[in-house]
Amino acid sequence: MKKIICFTLFIVAQFIYGQAAVGKKPENVIIINNEIVTMEQVEKYGNEGYIKAMSKGVSEKQRNELAEKFGDKIGEKEFIILVSLFYESEKIENLKKSGAETEGSMAVSKNEEYILNVNDTAKDFTLKLIDGTEVKLSDLKGKVVLVNFWATWCGPCLMEFYDIPEKILKPFKNVDFVFLAISKGETKEKVAKKVLKLKADGLNFNFGIDPDKKIWNDYALNSIPKNFLIDQNGVVRFVSTGNAADNLENIAKEIRKLLPK
Repeated sequence: MKKIICFTLFIVAQFIYGQAAVGKKPENVIIINNEIVTMEQVEKYGNEGYIKAMSKGVSEKQRNELAEKFGDKIGEKEFIILVSLFYESEKIENLKKSGAETEGSMAVSKNEEYILNVNDTAKDFTLKLIDGTEVKLSDLKGKVVLVNFWATWCGPCLMEFYDIPEKILKPFKNVDFVFLAISKGETKEKVAKKVLKLKADGLNFNFGIDPDKKIWNDYALNSIPKNFLIDQNGVVRFVSTGNAADNLENIAKEIRKLLPK
């Protein structure tokens, strides 16, 4: 009887506060030489110079073939990482080539990741959401806006989403803050299908589409996820690429700086 009452109170609380529980965060499955390995093993190979390439995400066909071999250990295709290794002779040759490279030629310039940078005025856009409504950035003046570029095939993007409700949406739910998740270069049909799964897991965002990459091409280059934090006057105040361990915490700190004390 006590268990039934507790469960009922839990359901009522969820209804009142309108925040569905977020589903379990996906985990990467890393495969080397047709075997599942740990990140520690990947780091060991990397330190020894054996890693040739890492491919994040596989086709549905590849995912199904792996599921036949590994069963329930294989999850969604976006979270499968395939790692290929050098043979010993290849590793030696690659280390020789790497040694000949200069540090400058190996580095990726920050300017190669962003078109808009901190202190630039955010380029206005009209974003079509999955539900058919539209949001114009300039109409959000007076609010702090976090623009997130993602894609349905991007594992780090999806993993980041599972942390956003707790680290970003919940702390700023009662202030003038808006989160816009913009899918880069994908059709509405493809995004809508993924959004159904994400919403079932409690990720109920402002999901929008940018099928022709018109918005993306005004903001950034290269890799995703990318986040642009825009202040109440439409100025970019913080940018980030990737899903580093402390990225969302850093974004939350920057949001707090922009909000009235």
